[in-house]
Amino acid sequence: MQDHPKHSAAPGGDSDSAAFADHIIPIDFTPPDPTRRRAALRLRWPHLLVAGFLLAAAASGWFVLSARSVSVQVTPITASVEFLSGFQLQLGGRTLMLPGAYPVLLRNPGYHDESLTLTVGAEQAQNFPVVMRELPGIVSVSAQGAGGPVSGALVLLNGQELGRTPLRDLEIEPGDYELSIAADRYLPLTQPLTIPGRSATTAVDLTLAPAWGQISFATTPPGAEILVDGQLLGTTPYTAEVLEGEHELILKLTAHKAWQGALNVAAGEDQQLTPVVLERADGLVFIRSQPSGANVTINGDFRGQTPLEVALPPGRTHEITLFRSGFNAASRTLETRPDEEQDITVPLVPITSSVRIVAEPAEAEVYVDGELRGPANQTLELLAASQVIEIRRDGYVPYTGSFTSRPGLEQELRVTLKSLEDARLEAIRPLIETAAGQTLTLLYPGQFSMGASRREPGRRANEDLREVRLERPFYLSAHEVSNLQFKQFRAEHSSGTLQGQTIDLDNQPVVQVTWQDAALYCNWLSEQEGLPLFYQVEGDQVTGFNPEATGYRLPSEAEWEWAARTDGNGNTLRFPWGEQMPPPERAGNFADMSVRSFMGAYLSGYDDTYLGTAPVGQFPVNARGMYDMAGNVSEWVHDFYGTMLTLGTAVEVDPLGPTSGAYHTIKGSSWAHSSVTEIRLSYRDFGDVTRNDLGFRIARYLEE
Repeated sequence: MQDHPKHSAAPGGDSDSAAFADHIIPIDFTPPDPTRRRAALRLRWPHLLVAGFLLAAAASGWFVLSARSVSVQVTPITASVEFLSGFQLQLGGRTLMLPGAYPVLLRNPGYHDESLTLTVGAEQAQNFPVVMRELPGIVSVSAQGAGGPVSGALVLLNGQELGRTPLRDLEIEPGDYELSIAADRYLPLTQPLTIPGRSATTAVDLTLAPAWGQISFATTPPGAEILVDGQLLGTTPYTAEVLEGEHELILKLTAHKAWQGALNVAAGEDQQLTPVVLERADGLVFIRSQPSGANVTINGDFRGQTPLEVALPPGRTHEITLFRSGFNAASRTLETRPDEEQDITVPLVPITSSVRIVAEPAEAEVYVDGELRGPANQTLELLAASQVIEIRRDGYVPYTGSFTSRPGLEQELRVTLKSLEDARLEAIRPLIETAAGQTLTLLYPGQFSMGASRREPGRRANEDLREVRLERPFYLSAHEVSNLQFKQFRAEHSSGTLQGQTIDLDNQPVVQVTWQDAALYCNWLSEQEGLPLFYQVEGDQVTGFNPEATGYRLPSEAEWEWAARTDGNGNTLRFPWGEQMPPPERAGNFADMSVRSFMGAYLSGYDDTYLGTAPVGQFPVNARGMYDMAGNVSEWVHDFYGTMLTLGTAVEVDPLGPTSGAYHTIKGSSWAHSSVTEIRLSYRDFGDVTRNDLGFRIARYLEE
C-alpha cells in the first residue's frame, strides 16, 4: 500500500471539497466470534435463579402469613399422626396449615386406628384433642365346683349373656363390669371384674358353692322308697344330694302306710335324719250300693257316699251301715288284713207310698227324676224320698217340683199348667236395663192429639193438629244418653266446653252428636245384647230401617210427644208443669240468669243453678217416668222432618214420619231456650248438624 499525502480541506474552498471526495479512507472490521455470543447468553441464568428465589420466598411468606398453627393432641402421646392430603409445615410440636378440611389417620399399638377429618378454621392457633380407643381385652372364663370343672354354667356380664363355661378368648371392651355366673345345683355368684384393654388377657376362674346338702335317710323296717317332691331317689338306707329349700318327703314301703313330711335343706349342710318307723298299712275296702248315693258309716262314723273307697286298720272287725232316703238301712261286717283289697256291694230295699197325680190339661204327661211314667193323671208308687216331678204338655210351660212321699199317708199332687201365651204376658218386664246402663220403662200408649191449636200462644206453623193412635207398646229410656254411656260406643268423643266450663262430665247428657251418630249408637247397643238391628247401614251411613225390628232405636216423634205431653188422666199438657208461663222453681234446666252474659234471651228471675247442661235426672220426673223432656238438651227423634197433613178425621197409627228428607226432627227445649214457643212440649225443630244443646234418648218396641 502506498502512502497518500493527507490534505486538509479549507472551509468553504471548492478545491478542497473535490480533493476530499476523491479519496476513501478504510475502517477496520472484525466479525463476531460465536463462542463469545454463547458466553454472553450464559450470563443471564443467575438472573433467573434470583427471580425464582424471590418468587419462592414470596410464596413461603404468603403461606406463613396465611397458615394457621395447628396442634393435634393425641392420647396416648406415642400415637402417629398422618395427614392424608394437603400441604403442612411441621414446626416443633405444631403444624402450619391453611384453613380447610384435612383427612387424618392416627395409629398406635394397642389402640384402634382412628380416621377423622380436621377442619382448620380462621383462628390463628388451634388445638385438636383426640383420645384413641383402646383395643378390647381378651377374656377367658371358667368355673370350678365340688367335683371339678363346671361346664355349661351361664355367664352374664352386666346382665348380658356372654355364653356358657368354659369361655375362651372373648374380646371385651375395657372397663369395670359385674360378672355373674349361674349353674344347676350351685349357688349363683356375682363379683366385680375390671377388664384392661390393649389386647391384654384376663383369665377368670370362679369357684361355685354347692346349692345342696348331703341328706341321709333311714327307716324301720328298711327298704322304703324315698320320694322327694315326687322324684324317686333310692331306697332306705340311702344318702343323696338334695337341693336347698323346702321339699315334700314321702317314704313308701309295701304293706305299710306311707310316711309324709317336710324336708328343709340348707346349702352346704349335711343332715342325718332320724330313722322313721313305718306303720303297717290299712286294708282297702271298696263299697258299692244299689242304687248308689247311699250314706256310709263305719263303726258309727260317717265316711261318705257310695261308691266309696276307704282304708281300714288291719286285724279288726268293722261294722259298715248304709242309709239312703226312701230305702231301708243295710249293714255288713268285715275284717281287714294289711295291704288287702276288698269289694262289697249292698242292695237297698226301697220304701214306697202311693201318690195321686191330678193335672190340667188332661193330656199332660208325668216324669219322675227324668223318667217318663205315663199320663199325668194317675196314682204312682213313689219312693219315700225327695224326687223331681215334672208335668209336661206341648204348648204349655212345664211344671217342675220336688216331692217327698210319706208312707202311711194319702197324698195328692195337683198341677195346672200355664199356656205359653199366658207365661209370655206374665214374663214381660216393666223395666229393662241396657248393656250400657240405661233404664227403659215399658209404656202402653194410646190415642192422643198431637200438635197445637192455631190459637195456642207461641204455636209455630209446623205444629198441625193430628190424631195419632199408638198401638205398639214400647220401651223408652227415662234419661237422655250420658257422655259415659256414649263413650262406651265411641271412646274418643268429647261434648266440649261452654264458656270455659266442661260439658263433657260422665253424667252430663252427650251433645255434639249428629242424627247418624245417635242411630249408629242404637245399632251398637243392639249388637251388645244380640237384638235385631233397627237401622240398616251401608258403610257408616244409615240408609233405611226395619220397622219390625225390636232392637234399640230413636223414639218416633209421636212416641216422644205422647210420653212428654200425656198424663194418664186424659189431659194433654202444654208445659211440663201445666198451662202457664213462667216455669216454677226447679221446673227444668232452661236459659236462666246464668246465661245473660252471652245469650240475648233468658228467663228473668229464674235460676236453675246450672250453666249449660245439667247431670241427667236432676229435675222432677213427669207422669210417664221420664226426666228432662223439657230443658237440659233438645233431642233427636227417629223421623225425617216434614209436615204431615191428614184429611178429615183420619187417625194415624204408629207413624214413623216421612220416608225421606234432608233433615231430621228435633223435639224438646234445652238449656239455651227461654221463649214460650220453645219451652212448649209441642215445639218442633229440625237440623242436620251437631249442637252443644242437642242430644238424644233411646227406645225399642216390646218383643211380640
